[in-house]
Amino acid sequence: MNINDLLIKDVMIMDLQSTTKEGVIDEMIASLKANDRINDADLFKKGIMHRESLTSTGLGDGIAMPHAKTTAVNEATVLFAKSTNGVDYDSLDGQPAHLFFMIAAPEGANDTHLQALANLSRLLIHPDFVQSLKEAKSAEEVRSLFAAAQEVQEKEAAAEIEETTSPSKNQEGEKPFVIAVTACPTGIAHTYMAEDALKKKAAEMGVEIKVETNGSDGIKNKLTAEDIKRADGVIIAADKKVELARFDGKPVLQRPVSDGIRKTEELITKAMNKQAPIFSSDGQKDESTEEESGTWVNRVYKDLMNGISTMLPFVIGGGILMAISFLVESFLGDTNALFLFLNTVGSNAFNFLIPILAGYIALSIADRPGLMPGMVGGLLAVNSNAGFLGGLAAGFLAGYTILALKKALNGLPKSLNGLKAILFYPILGLLITGALMFFIVGPIFATINLAMISFLENLGTANAVILGALLGGMMAIDMGGPFNKAAYAFSIGIFTDTGDGSLMAAVMAGGMVPPLAIALASTIFKNKFNDNEKKSALTNYVMGLSFITEGAIPFAAADPLRTIGSSVVGAAIAGGLTQLWNITIPAPHGGIFVVALSNHWFLFLVALVIGTIISAVILGLWRKPVTTEGLLK
Repeated sequence: MNINDLLIKDVMIMDLQSTTKEGVIDEMIASLKANDRINDADLFKKGIMHRESLTSTGLGDGIAMPHAKTTAVNEATVLFAKSTNGVDYDSLDGQPAHLFFMIAAPEGANDTHLQALANLSRLLIHPDFVQSLKEAKSAEEVRSLFAAAQEVQEKEAAAEIEETTSPSKNQEGEKPFVIAVTACPTGIAHTYMAEDALKKKAAEMGVEIKVETNGSDGIKNKLTAEDIKRADGVIIAADKKVELARFDGKPVLQRPVSDGIRKTEELITKAMNKQAPIFSSDGQKDESTEEESGTWVNRVYKDLMNGISTMLPFVIGGGILMAISFLVESFLGDTNALFLFLNTVGSNAFNFLIPILAGYIALSIADRPGLMPGMVGGLLAVNSNAGFLGGLAAGFLAGYTILALKKALNGLPKSLNGLKAILFYPILGLLITGALMFFIVGPIFATINLAMISFLENLGTANAVILGALLGGMMAIDMGGPFNKAAYAFSIGIFTDTGDGSLMAAVMAGGMVPPLAIALASTIFKNKFNDNEKKSALTNYVMGLSFITEGAIPFAAADPLRTIGSSVVGAAIAGGLTQLWNITIPAPHGGIFVVALSNHWFLFLVALVIGTIISAVILGLWRKPVTTEGLLK
């Protein structure tokens, strides 16, 4: 596919009017929507903002490439836009962005689309081409520049293939040889820009390089065992997890994908001179990235979220089927075949959740050797009545046990390395984790679990309301972040251990309030929202009713104090009211679609409405009217 098939002339914006990062994003999204390239502006913006939250797509040198792959896209499109004065886009070099390429990729983008997007990304590392785009006066001129550049690119690619396949080239020892892996979370732009930047710089330096890309179209140019054996050093320019065990014993330099674009000479120099820590699949830390990996709190949170995110499908699927089965039972009895079917399937899924939680926490800490002892530790927690908390403990215990074993066995002869993964880690990891869980951790957490359950069962009304308000408010603090997940995980734990869905009612109400309140505020206080915000806010009715708190994130990112402040107040009130009225919901997710399963469905709706109205009124009164340009005063 030709790049110009994606660069639609009518969608281009040759003179952006917005002066802020989000304003530019909104202006470009509006053009995509007006030309029917996307079907849901709010959903597409959510994808764009999520990608921005990972790493700014302001690449530096005046270029920004916001991108998302989502079902909101009707047809793959690249929107080209220019800003004469430049926009502060949080770019990696701190300079204003002048050229914008908003990539809209459909969820089912085929290889042809993805390859065209990859080729686009590679062109933008050439300064002369970028300068010519800055000077372009019309959409037709932009398309002509890309057509000419792609023709040159195709000739260079053909020459490169001929060179690498020539028998007189690439003889071992003729040049320094470096290998690299590039990857970004979406695998659309940065992955290929880093690849091309590394290859271009390596050619200038007289260094042979092979780059593997982990993009949306899968792994391309995969490194072979022979490549790895030959390499002087390895560069990992990636913002997502890539397979590292294959580089055991090689100098490995791990950096963000942006460094693969901007710091190519430094990376290649260090790799060819072996100025990087030797990677060990037995758990040796890469000292060069230890500081970048964050504090121990961040690492623990990452490991915990790996377990919780993997567990959630079991919780949601199994929990909702179980809840529906109870509804069927109330009408048809406990011997009905439909009840037995739904209950059996739901219960079996639900029974997996603590072992899955523990196993994937351990996997995040210690890679694959941690999975088995982690899952068995989680099952031991279930069998010892240690519950959800015991499962958490089992996951961390198994993960750090395997890390300790990797260090302890690091001194074994190399001839025994092959036995570590298939013999030593499984047996010793399971033995140590199992013994600690069976004799110490399980009984301790069983006692704690029983004490906590007893405490909750004996809570007075006032204390229950306070707890409900606290959990409801936490759901709105960061709308899908650590506070939100902590409140949800706590409620899931109680629900798992007791079957009591009262706290599920609190977190569900608290999580539904923020998007609903934003939608309602935009409906009532029309002068406080610009046109794009009003259109985006309307979809929050659906997202809020579906218990998808993340619908509020774009508004919270744009105006955090007012949006989060008002949301927390209403969510806390809604959560507290559910406990005041003894409302329970025996389902872990579903929003309005599972309200009928509640013991007091009408009161739940009343609590939700009260919290939503209060948040909407606070937000509407707190926000300032928009100016004639559609921006907040």
